[in-house]
Formats: sequence, structure tokens, C-alpha cells
Amino acid sequence: QVQLVESGGGLVQPGGSLTLSCAASGFTLDDYAVGWFRQAPGKEREGVSCISSSDGTTYYQGSLDGRFAISKDNAKNTVYLQMNNLKPEDTAVYYCAADRFLVSLRDSVGDEETKWGQGTQVTVSS
Repeated sequence: QVQLVESGGGLVQPGGSLTLSCAASGFTLDDYAVGWFRQAPGKEREGVSCISSSDGTTYYQGSLDGRFAISKDNAKNTVYLQMNNLKPEDTAVYYCAADRFLVSLRDSVGDEETKWGQGTQVTVSS
């Protein structure tokens, strides 16, 4: 079974923090580029961040202004997204994704070979 399972979403006040986790099973995550995407109601899915499998280089959507950080723990086969100073516009379903090619995540919203989790809801509201 090849699976990605997100967790850690929930309701948080503006300015608060959350850490999302994405646990992989059925494959070795360190062989894949990994990314986080989000989709707000009525909006298209957009890339948030991704990390290269080759050298660990990280990439972020420019509008985040340094508030988010992606990391990976190969021993736990898990990728994380640390989200700080959350804003209402961060409200969305957050998805993790894995692909053997970084460009499929960095330059696009995945492709036919991309593995996807089922998402976790993040709501930022007072």
C-alpha cells in the first residue's frame, strides 16, 4: 500500500502556529521530492512549499514571507510543515504530495505520477 497521510490541522487564531505532518508508507520518502499544497474554498490548488530529494533544497511560495518551513525526517519517513504567524488567508485544506521529480511539485501542481495525501483542514479565525 502506497499512502501519504496528513495530520495536525485544526482551528487556530490569527498569529498562532501549527505544525502539519505527512507520514508516508509503502515507499521510501527520501527517494522523492515532497511538497505541500493548499486549496481554499472556491479556489484552485496552489503550491506552498517543496523540498528536493537530492540535496534537501527548499522552495516556498513567495507570498508566505518566511512564515512557513518545510522539513523532512527520513528516519520517520515523514515530512512536516511548520506554520507560524498564521493569517485568515491561510485557511485551506492542506495536502502533501511526493514525486520522483522536483519540477512536478516546484513548477506545477503535480502530474499523473504524483502521490497525494487526502488533506487536512487548517482554519485560521478569531
